[in-house]
Amino acid sequence: MMKTMTLRPVVAAALAAVWLSACNLAPKYEQPALAVPDSIAAGAARSIEASESALDTAKALNWVANPQLRQVVALALSHNRDLRVAVANMEKARAQYGITRADLLPSVTAQAQGTRSRNSADLSNGQSTVSEQFTAQLGFASYEIDFWGRIRNLSEAGLQAFLQSEANQRNVQIGLIAEVSNAWLNLAADLARLALAKSTLESREKAYELTRRMYELGATSGLVLAQNLSTVETARGDVAAYTSQVQRSRNALELLVGGSVPAELLPEAQTLMVDTSSNLGLLSVPENLPSSVLLQRPDVQAAEHNLRAMNANIGAARAALFPSISLTGSVGSGSRELDQLFGSGTGTWSFMPQIKLPIFDGGRLRAGVEVAKANERIALAQYEKAVQTAFKEVADALADRAQWGARLGAQYGMVQATQKAFELSEARFQAGVDDYLTVLDAQRSLYAAQQNLIALRLAEQINRVTLWKTLGGQETVAVVSNSNS
Repeated sequence: MMKTMTLRPVVAAALAAVWLSACNLAPKYEQPALAVPDSIAAGAARSIEASESALDTAKALNWVANPQLRQVVALALSHNRDLRVAVANMEKARAQYGITRADLLPSVTAQAQGTRSRNSADLSNGQSTVSEQFTAQLGFASYEIDFWGRIRNLSEAGLQAFLQSEANQRNVQIGLIAEVSNAWLNLAADLARLALAKSTLESREKAYELTRRMYELGATSGLVLAQNLSTVETARGDVAAYTSQVQRSRNALELLVGGSVPAELLPEAQTLMVDTSSNLGLLSVPENLPSSVLLQRPDVQAAEHNLRAMNANIGAARAALFPSISLTGSVGSGSRELDQLFGSGTGTWSFMPQIKLPIFDGGRLRAGVEVAKANERIALAQYEKAVQTAFKEVADALADRAQWGARLGAQYGMVQATQKAFELSEARFQAGVDDYLTVLDAQRSLYAAQQNLIALRLAEQINRVTLWKTLGGQETVAVVSNSNS
């Protein structure tokens, strides 16, 4: 009867082990839904919405006065895939730091074991025997006492790697906001160019119709009619080209956003055709900025965290040259009968300290120290380059910013002058004083001046975005503004 009672737990444990072996803890794979329209045709994409946190982040962008652009930025912060990758990398680094930090504490495990064996008659004085043994233990294995700081330095390196990934995520977010703003502005510029091309086509068609009537009446030559028709066809070609460019710019914007942008959030043709100095206002920045501001840029901070991690790795590599002491111990109970496993007199314990001293490894450990030192020198050079690059980018943006007022004023004057010249040349042609080539030249000059004005207004607005980005984002600009107020 006792033998039957003893076998039941063993059989139950074996059956449980077989059942658990069929379990699979991997999550069920589901193919992701395609983040593209059901149809390749333009405008068939699914609508998307921004998260509450993304809306709050977009609202905090005080330098963006246009509410449509703020909504588009919020959509990008919610659905952009590059930003998702950066966030996932940051979470991965956080988990990796948790692994390295856990090495500072002993790992305690519980273990239960049961064995049942049969010896043959040839090995047991002519009679087979069956033996059983059961143990239950609680212990820790190979816990290293961190005398020389190896584990602490590895933990510090893991922390700096996490902080570096966090700074990289902020840098990706700032870059995304800048890219979305630039793409939105480029779309606005293309819409303005398209509107200008359509307006030019309409006026040239009217002029051609008037010239055609004059030709039928014998008041002008066929050459003038042909020249007039060429301007119409040129304008029609520009309309077709800018129509295509508008769609490409919209596609580029939706790629950054990660989905379809509602039509009500897109810019209008008038956005960059009029004076839009207040549409995207950047917080006022002092002319003479201290270089210390650049240290707040996420890419510079990421480079510094990498330098700190490499410095910690030198300490870990040096500690590997010294003896290491590890402890292994356990406490528990053991018995030949399962029902007597925790009875009196069944207690067991073990304690095994271990010391390891590197004597000869062919120079491997010392080479590891040199590798760590070389990595630290590389990280130092990368940090210095990051600071220098940041200084150049800010200096370039400020240099351009100082001249935008004069450049826009000059180009606006150019548009007015060419408009006047076109009107005068057209009047002189109708009066028979000049030929039509003068009108064509004035017409082309006016059209080019209007296009250049749109391009300059676009470049001025992009400069505002670039300056915000190069200063490390809204928080840095706010700090600078407050410190100088």
